Amino acid sequence: MEKVLVAMSGGLDSTVAAFLLNQKGYDVAGATMLLTSSNELPYCDITQAYSPFFLDFTQPFAKNVIEPFINEYQNGRTPNPCIVCNQTMKFGLFLDKAIELGYDLIATGHYARVEHDTNGRYLLKKGLDEKKDQSYVLYTLTQKQLSYVLFPLGELTKENVRKIAKDAKLNVAQTKESQDICFIPDGDYVKYISEYTGQKPDKGRFIDINGKYLGESNGVMSYTIGQRRGLGLAMDHPPYVVALRAEDNTIVVGRKEDLYSKTLTASNINLISVDKINTPIRAKVKIRYTDFGNMATVSQTDNDTLFIEFDEPQRAITKGQSAVMYDGDVVIGGAVINA
Repeated sequence: MEKVLVAMSGGLDSTVAAFLLNQKGYDVAGATMLLTSSNELPYCDITQAYSPFFLDFTQPFAKNVIEPFINEYQNGRTPNPCIVCNQTMKFGLFLDKAIELGYDLIATGHYARVEHDTNGRYLLKKGLDEKKDQSYVLYTLTQKQLSYVLFPLGELTKENVRKIAKDAKLNVAQTKESQDICFIPDGDYVKYISEYTGQKPDKGRFIDINGKYLGESNGVMSYTIGQRRGLGLAMDHPPYVVALRAEDNTIVVGRKEDLYSKTLTASNINLISVDKINTPIRAKVKIRYTDFGNMATVSQTDNDTLFIEFDEPQRAITKGQSAVMYDGDVVIGGAVINA
C-alpha cells in the first residue's frame, strides 16, 4: 500500500483529495504547512481529516515567497506568489519532507492532471473543470516533482467535489472559496508591504507617453499595468497605466489602445512536455491566471529566454506575471514575463 502525504489547508479541496485517496486504498496522512508567524490558518476544520500534523515553514516561506513578492513590487513588477509557493514550498520543501518521512507520494487539492506520454514522460494537463483549472500556477513543476504528485480532483468539477464532501458528511462541504493571497487576506498588498518592511512607499510621479508631467503618484508599488481606477488624474481621455519605471519611480499613463502589444520576452523557463523548443512552435499562451489564452508563435532564443509573438495584440502584458504555453490541454511549459 503506497503512503501518501496530503498537503492539507483544512478547506474543501484538500480534504476531499485526502478522502478520495483513502477511498482508493492509499495509506493517507495529512500535513499542514505553517507559513506565517501568526500561525493563523486560513480555514476551519484543520483537525478533522486524517490527523494532520504541522510543518513549520515560516522562515523558508518568508525567504522564498514573501521577500521576492515584495522585491518584485518594489521593482515595478506584478508577481504571482502562488506560482513561487508551488515551486519552492508545496512541491519543494513539502515534497522533500514527505520523502524524508518515508512517504511514496504527495497530493494536493489542485484542479490539474498528471499523465504519462508514450515515451514515459510526465505531462501536466489542465483540470477537467475549465473554470477551476489550476495548471497555470503549476507550470514550474519538474519531471521529478511530477513523478511524486497526485491530483485527485483533476477529473472532477467543483460541483462534484462539493457533492462528495456533502455525501460523506465532511464538515468542509460548505466552506467558501479563498480568493486572496493567503498571507494577505484583505488583499491590500501595499499596506502589507509597508508593515512588513517598516517603510512607506515613496511618492512618485505620473507622466504621459510623451514625458509630460501629470502629477504626483503613490509610487510604482501602488499600481499595476492596465489599471484605470484610483489614478486621480483629470484628462481628456480615460487614463490607463501603461508602464512602471522603478528606476525613477515613474508611472507612465496612456490611452487604452497603448496597452496592447503583440510580443513579449520571458525568462526563467521551465518546460514540461519537451526538453527544449528547438524550432518555433504554435501554442495557446496565457499571460495571467485569469486569461483564456491566445494563439502565438513561440521561439526559444537561448537557454533561458522565450520570444512570443501573438497572432493578435494582447492587453496589458505585465512584467512579473508568467506566460504559460498549452498544446490543447497539455502544458508545454512557461516563463516569467520580462517585457
